[in-house]
Amino acid sequence: MTASDLADALLDPTRASLGPDAPPLARLVGVTARHDGAVALDDVSVDVPRGRLTVLVGPNGSGKSTLLSVLASTHDDLSGTVERPRGRTTAVVVQRSAVTDRLPITVRETVSMGRWADRGAWRPLRRSDRAIVDESLEALDIVSLAGRPLASLSGGQRQRALVAQGLARRAELLLLDEPTAGVDAAATAAIRRAVAAELARGATVVEATHDASLRGPDVAVVHLVDGRRVH
Repeated sequence: MTASDLADALLDPTRASLGPDAPPLARLVGVTARHDGAVALDDVSVDVPRGRLTVLVGPNGSGKSTLLSVLASTHDDLSGTVERPRGRTTAVVVQRSAVTDRLPITVRETVSMGRWADRGAWRPLRRSDRAIVDESLEALDIVSLAGRPLASLSGGQRQRALVAQGLARRAELLLLDEPTAGVDAAATAAIRRAVAAELARGATVVEATHDASLRGPDVAVVHLVDGRRVH
């Protein structure tokens, strides 16, 4: 495959198979990203394999969250090359600590926000949207919490709700920022099942994590230290 073929396949995934030689869903080449002038990623290159789990590992402050924001196209102060397919959906699941306790919405409303990018924030959900919301609540075992205020939940319950919101997006690329950090065993198990189901659906998942158990032949590992990728 030539460089031109690779670029075309990245932009039009229907041209490529999902075999071992399939092009990545996204690619970062020599990316340097800054926060308030300070370097958070330093000349980082990453291929994100299509339809697989990629885990970002490294100590706090190593650049994992910044790399996720680059993949989500929400980080502006950067140089280098970021290749992503056009017309494809991305869902971002933030850490529960990033969501204010004063947000006056229920769990169902939180999960329903995952349909906004497809439906619009002010248009009523269709029956198909509501079915997806129900499925996402079920996937994280939080149906019984649907009517409760998000702020009333425990940390693990709140994280499940945020992951369910990401699932409701039905995205091709799911980005998770340490979804199991500081949650109990039940929440961790529910989140791991949900991620496995997303991969089985054909989604590509990138997860920042401290969970050393996330290894295996089908898992791509990106190790970051002080904003640089190490091998």
